[in-house]
Amino acid sequence: MTAAATPHQHLDHATWQARAAAHQKRVDRYAVPYLARRSSGQKHPVEDFLFTYYTQKPGQLRRWHPGAGTVLHGDAAADRLGWKFYRPANDAERAASGQTAEGPAVVLDLEKFLEQRKDAVDFAQIILGRTAARPAQFGCFGLHEWAMVYKQQSNEVRHEYLELRLGTNGTDAVVEDNKIRCTHFDAYRFYTPQATGLNELTPTRENQRDMEQPGCLHANMDLYKWAYKLSPALPSELVMDCFELSWRVRDMDMRASPYDLAEWGYPPIRIETAAGKADYVQFQRGFAAESAVLRERLRVAVDALVSGNPKPSQTPA
Repeated sequence: MTAAATPHQHLDHATWQARAAAHQKRVDRYAVPYLARRSSGQKHPVEDFLFTYYTQKPGQLRRWHPGAGTVLHGDAAADRLGWKFYRPANDAERAASGQTAEGPAVVLDLEKFLEQRKDAVDFAQIILGRTAARPAQFGCFGLHEWAMVYKQQSNEVRHEYLELRLGTNGTDAVVEDNKIRCTHFDAYRFYTPQATGLNELTPTRENQRDMEQPGCLHANMDLYKWAYKLSPALPSELVMDCFELSWRVRDMDMRASPYDLAEWGYPPIRIETAAGKADYVQFQRGFAAESAVLRERLRVAVDALVSGNPKPSQTPA
């Protein structure tokens, strides 16, 4: 991995403070209700997921980062020196701004980031590139969620406070009457023991990079994971674009699940019917198209980090 190049962008205090405030407002739309539920001991089967399944916490997500290649100017910039991977801008980086005024100026230490996060960067390059190169598959119909509660009377139910829309026997019948072809290990690993042998494939952590494909809802949700794992080197606006896509995919994923979520405001996608399967595929194709754009943005951003030529951060569209 190469050392960082001269930063491409300089943000004055007012500009980047406005960007940071806009980002925090964007995050709070999702994080504040979650934190309120958590403090009162309540759960939400859809809206808690991105904060409980993924390791990025709300406080971490609220921290705005411009990404590599940007110098932040102004008194508040000095506070960033206590944040991991930030350092003072050097004389050459200051001069590149065309500003002669002295004062705090900080920049992400890309060289140190690449050194310490090498494994994460390498894996992100591989998984993003290989997934994009494969043809999308649209024949799974969300049966991974059904396989997670197959023969539930013999197993611990994942969402013990939710009812099954078709009951235990009806849910089991859907699993037994359909082909299950899940390609995503982090869905497959939650199957009940009786369901693992029904999957036509055997995803593992070892073959993950060779099996994930761009039609998979969970692979597309995981774009958020790859984005935040490369924070603070990626701009927070890109991380939140991935978060919001993942949020909407989770909505659809649970609507197609075996759980009865009508009282929560989520009408079912009845994948046990031909019409429901058609609806599922239509949604799945739409998310695959959106994810392809985000996956490419992430891939380009990661390649630029590795080359030492990060692109300027951008405000959200």
